[in-house]
Amino acid sequence: MPKSVLFLGGSGQAGSDTAALLRRWHPDLPFTIAGRDLDRARRVADRLGHADAVTVDLTRPDLGLGERAHSAVVATVWDSHLHGLGYAQDHGLPYLSISSGLVDTAPELVAGAHRGNPTPVLIASHYLAGLAVLVTLHAARAFDRVDSIRIGAVLDELDSGGPAGLADLERWAAAGTAGLERRDGVFTWIPDSPTEIHLDGVVFAAQTVGILDVPSLALATGAPNVRFDLAVGESPGRRAGGRPSTHLRIDLSGTDPAGRPGSSTHHLTHHDGQRPLTALGVALGVERMLTLRGTALPGGPHTPEALHDPEYAIERLAGLGAGFGPAEFSR
Repeated sequence: MPKSVLFLGGSGQAGSDTAALLRRWHPDLPFTIAGRDLDRARRVADRLGHADAVTVDLTRPDLGLGERAHSAVVATVWDSHLHGLGYAQDHGLPYLSISSGLVDTAPELVAGAHRGNPTPVLIASHYLAGLAVLVTLHAARAFDRVDSIRIGAVLDELDSGGPAGLADLERWAAAGTAGLERRDGVFTWIPDSPTEIHLDGVVFAAQTVGILDVPSLALATGAPNVRFDLAVGESPGRRAGGRPSTHLRIDLSGTDPAGRPGSSTHHLTHHDGQRPLTALGVALGVERMLTLRGTALPGGPHTPEALHDPEYAIERLAGLGAGFGPAEFSR
């Protein structure tokens, strides 16, 4: 029997949704659902099947787990003491995190470098756990040269996740209000940067934010101008009397393969909000770490765009009820 995937925070929204999606893709893959509330973790494990439940203490180097065999560690909750990463390193396991954010990656990278034989560490604290980057790279394939990328994300205020997700947002906000932008090839911090997102005739008040998507997209495409704007409020889905929805507007400009200048706009939407898309981003990472797709990863840090084929992400999106497109290209 294969060893189980350890989900830290597995009874929360991101962890349970990811495990449920992976169960659909890989029915025989075992899981260990780790949480502070054992009864809640057991309920999640029972729904999944082929899973067990444990309590976890992120303040302990051994996580309070003792000697258990796992195949990977997936931190869908903030690994506040980095003991989840240390546990993975101690046991030679690949590790994935989604809650560090740009402000917390420095301690994570340093901790990962303090071992002689580093294990694979997938830093996926991007928007939608890297999915926003992947769909943008898919859209960028229409260009021979990308000059600018601007992403506008609309997140419903009722769809920011459970208690762990809210704590992440508060922690990131406490780190500062400056946004990170690549401007004329230079990564630039912009203090207090209000902006707007235009979506279906509605103008959303937004803020340019410091997020890992900016350096990932800038370095993957070579675009000298990249920014990410985020609006938190009442989503179009809720405005229409339905459930909180999530929306991503992707604007690109550059030149096509014939050398002609042009621009395009893509839209990524889901009527059930960000949860299924975040789960997809994490699930893609788990697949890759376990070599259920692709070859074994070398030790050290990795980011989603370096590991995933955007075309594969688009294929997986089709099974989630998400909308992507239509693309508008103008010259």
